[in-house]
Amino acid sequence: MVKFTVKKNIFECSNCCCFSPTLIVIPALDPVHLSPASIAYLLKYTLPYSIRVLFESSVRNCDGFLVKETDAMNILDWKTKQNNVEVPFCPARVVLQDFTGIPAMVDFAAMREAVRNAGGDPVKVNPACPTDLTVDHSLYVLRIESIFGKNATLFFFLILEKLQWSSKVFKNISIIPPETGMAHQVNLEYLSRVVFEVKDFLYPDSVVGTDSHMTMVNGLGILGWGVGGIETEAVMLGMPVTLTLPEVVGCELTGAASPLATSIDIVLSITKHLRQADVAGKFVEFFGSGVSQLSVADRTTIANMCPEYGAILSFFPVDNVTLKHLKYTGFDKAKLEVMEAYLKAVKLFRNDESSSREPEYSQVVQISLSSIIPYVSGPKRSQDRVAVNNMKSDFQACLNEKSGVKGFQIAVEKQNDIVPVQYEGNEYKLSHGCIVIAAVISCTNNCNPSVMLAAGLLAKKAVEAGLVVKPYIRTSLSPGSGMVTHYLSSSGVLPYLSKLGFEVVGYGCSTCVGNTAPLPEAIRNAIKQGDIIACGVLSGTKNFEGRLCDCVRANYLASPPLVVAYAIAGTVRIDFETEPLGNIYLRDIWPTRKELHTMEEECVISSMFKELQEKMEKGNKRWNLLEAPESTLFPWDLKSTYIRCPSFFDKLVKPVSPQLIENAHVLLYLGDSVTTDHISPAGSIARSSAAAKYLTNKGLTPREFNSYGARRGNDAVMTRGTFANIKLLNKFIGKPAPKTIHFPSGQTLDVFEAAELYQKEGIPVIILAGKKYGLGSSRDWAAKGPFLLGVKAVLAESYEKVHKSQLIGIGIAPLQFLPGENPSTLGLTGREQFSVLFPPELSPGMTLDVKTSTGKVFSVIALFENDMEITLYKYGGSLNFVARRFL
Repeated sequence: MVKFTVKKNIFECSNCCCFSPTLIVIPALDPVHLSPASIAYLLKYTLPYSIRVLFESSVRNCDGFLVKETDAMNILDWKTKQNNVEVPFCPARVVLQDFTGIPAMVDFAAMREAVRNAGGDPVKVNPACPTDLTVDHSLYVLRIESIFGKNATLFFFLILEKLQWSSKVFKNISIIPPETGMAHQVNLEYLSRVVFEVKDFLYPDSVVGTDSHMTMVNGLGILGWGVGGIETEAVMLGMPVTLTLPEVVGCELTGAASPLATSIDIVLSITKHLRQADVAGKFVEFFGSGVSQLSVADRTTIANMCPEYGAILSFFPVDNVTLKHLKYTGFDKAKLEVMEAYLKAVKLFRNDESSSREPEYSQVVQISLSSIIPYVSGPKRSQDRVAVNNMKSDFQACLNEKSGVKGFQIAVEKQNDIVPVQYEGNEYKLSHGCIVIAAVISCTNNCNPSVMLAAGLLAKKAVEAGLVVKPYIRTSLSPGSGMVTHYLSSSGVLPYLSKLGFEVVGYGCSTCVGNTAPLPEAIRNAIKQGDIIACGVLSGTKNFEGRLCDCVRANYLASPPLVVAYAIAGTVRIDFETEPLGNIYLRDIWPTRKELHTMEEECVISSMFKELQEKMEKGNKRWNLLEAPESTLFPWDLKSTYIRCPSFFDKLVKPVSPQLIENAHVLLYLGDSVTTDHISPAGSIARSSAAAKYLTNKGLTPREFNSYGARRGNDAVMTRGTFANIKLLNKFIGKPAPKTIHFPSGQTLDVFEAAELYQKEGIPVIILAGKKYGLGSSRDWAAKGPFLLGVKAVLAESYEKVHKSQLIGIGIAPLQFLPGENPSTLGLTGREQFSVLFPPELSPGMTLDVKTSTGKVFSVIALFENDMEITLYKYGGSLNFVARRFL
């Protein structure tokens, strides 16, 4: 390595990369490969900060094979190469959550088994990249005492011993003890380094993870985003993430927000602006005078929303606000000084002075914070914002509108219907707009102390004013970590939240992924009897129709204090400006910014972060007492309904030319915006589903079914759960249902049953779809499930990029109709049989011919963007590719 000194923050060399307190170190590229003009370009601050992180990684990891010198040069020449080249990115670490982390551990265990069976050494199968797995991400809300304490994760005591095995046997794996916090929250509070230091060698922290909320860390100046479980496993094994060198949209924030606007209002406003600016598939980077007015908690909440407006990530470079935050979260003075010196030396520190020069961006979006007023979002999509003062009239309009993205099409004469219902000895009246679920959930917003304290202080003032919440409303509070409970308790507001029904039910995803305790039967019956448009109000960021339960048809996203306010009101048909809550108005009990600031200073202090660190390092009694074998191979339990050895590695194939897909039937004919929730639901297992039949045959009762998220280590359950969403709209069926037609017999069956028949008959299947196939969370089972159903290809008008990559990573061909073409324009019914003709050698973006049994021939684009994706497809996916590397 060549060493260079630093003088006046300008490098006395023709390169820059990693830095120690006294030295600039360049591990890979010879300085002559970077011209003085290129260095001048970099040092003039013209590159966006996020691109500088990509550049640093490419230089540090350059090995001439996975990362080449041309990759570094392409990144440095970002201004002309954006959107035109693929570049590799080697993150510093990986974070897994239980939804995809547990099946990843199962896959690694299965990979060891396969490598052993193929004559290799299973001990070699280990993650190469430091990996943390958190257990507490998924939570099924039950108001009961379990044998392990109130509302413990149901599968906690069923598989933790298996996780203990992973932590003991695999190198570079660290498991975060249960009852600590969920993935993205723990990532922010404990795992984030901002700057990595390994043997006195410094480089920027960066991360990928199996959760869409991973983008939160960008609020700390850490480059990170969520990828599929399949891609993540490849990264764990030392492969880079490949992405198109992105456009970077500069988002300039100016002005100051209204005192009544919470960070959630700011988030929703920015979401709307960026969605309108079309930032899909791009990086977003924030700058301007308004940035310094946002706390790190605000920034992480904003960064978390980027999956909702389609960006890969939303980046807030490290600045003085970041350093101040880190000071209160346990970083010692000496470490902060080194961090600041390093970041300034390598031009990764944002100067918040107005005179500082901003980077060049692909485009600039300007947002004035002073224009932001309180909003909610819904009733069906997170991008549909509704000003709080317009909520009552907007819901009325939704009742009138035709069924669609907002409308419910309720006849005028039925819009004021009232259904009386007896509950716990009292009579209540349900009507359109009544609230039956109100949840302050673990998703991201709870990490912001200001909004959570606002909810608590509002609850305190409400209780003191004699206000209550109707008992039939399913209220819950599931913070992202114990830190939230700590400061809610120490501030004295937690008992008041509890009095209104917002009791802490645990730490992890609950209501937002459909893990909601069932509504009282009397309430369910009344809603169905009166065809009532019942509502849920959540403080989350995701809003997918049908997620809560089948009788809640309107779902609004709101800030935590507004969730409490609407729960007290009991309906969304209220104008808070003119209609009181009991005998007072909302404005009378709404916390002021001064109150919140004082409470935050008193409660959100460094001791909480120190306590969290101790808790994570020491674990807990139950976790520490668990015993697990330390055998090289995993001791599979053939009776387990939670963990099975999957069939992905039954044959470790050598790369072959793509095979003809011949006379394939269409398993499903889908429309636009099919989400990964539609493909692989995460909620509870319906009693009539194929997965339920399987579990029943294994001797389980419906009470023991648990959720799909809990059973992601069992391929038999997950395959049966593929396309099992009750809101799936298959054009063969004509109404929402997880059904399809098995064309050889003409039977209408569950999707799994039809696929099973096709496989027994040796008939391949494909999927027809519209635009934006695979939107939503980056779930590995959204690709693994179709693969195990026998799906060979998907033909869609367009794809969500992460899901498209996962299809390739499992061995499914993503094919795209030519521009302006779709099944309708081509006259396809989906009842034909299809043959896809592959040439001996694929090339990126090439067109293929498709023949149908009716004689029609049309062309599609094979969405392989680079040679690596083609290589993975030839191997049958990335899992087989990385497994063969150990042979």
